[in-house]
Amino acid sequence: MPATIFTIANQKGGVGKTTTAISLGAALAVENVPTLIIDLDPQANATSGLGFDKEEGQSLYQALLGEESATDKVVKTPIPNLSLIPSEVDIAAIETELAQTENYLVRLRDTLESLQAGDEFKAIILDCPPSLGMLSMNAMASADFLLIALQCEYLAMEGLGQILNVLKQIKDADVNPSLELGGIIMTMYDVRTNLSRQVVSDVRQHFGSDVFATMIPRSIRLGEAPSFGQTIFQYDPLSPGATAYKELTLEIIKRFNLRS
Repeated sequence: MPATIFTIANQKGGVGKTTTAISLGAALAVENVPTLIIDLDPQANATSGLGFDKEEGQSLYQALLGEESATDKVVKTPIPNLSLIPSEVDIAAIETELAQTENYLVRLRDTLESLQAGDEFKAIILDCPPSLGMLSMNAMASADFLLIALQCEYLAMEGLGQILNVLKQIKDADVNPSLELGGIIMTMYDVRTNLSRQVVSDVRQHFGSDVFATMIPRSIRLGEAPSFGQTIFQYDPLSPGATAYKELTLEIIKRFNLRS
């Protein structure tokens, strides 16, 4: 079976997208689902959050230009079953360079073909930049499922329609007709505020079962962990954030049949 590719995207920054990519990847690995995280953000927060330095030449930049193999970019993390393709600032240049190439929207899909078809990974997680530029579009064109990290506030909700419209355009244009909304992950939930509860209620009313049951709490510990190059499970495994991401991971394993 080919690996299932998940794109975690949101054009708004600061919504917990990279925290979700790291935490979901680590939790899947602990659940014996071999997982690869691909950092597509030039800020390389997923790279540093997993304890790796941002080094020139380590990203998918050359592979996307057809000059190297994506397989050669994979590095093992200290967490068993979890690997990473890091990022660094050079990958920012690919935004303009891809636009000048043939089939520019599917370059990432072609680059990842051997990794997806191989038997080393069951899940591949693409962590996108906080924009809907060329890298994010390529990630959506490569994925089986789009996971949207949505902060529990109204301003974040305004962008939800935009990213769902992009999903529809990619499907309708036959760029990736099989792309589906895998689910909406409610992040930075604060049970003490009416705003958080109201936002969750509104999103559930509109999207029903597309919204995961698990909500990720607003947590200082989740914000601190990346500065130590650790996942939340290494930094504070008993914290509410760690517990929530474990529960979300079990939902995702069941929803997408990642154990089979």
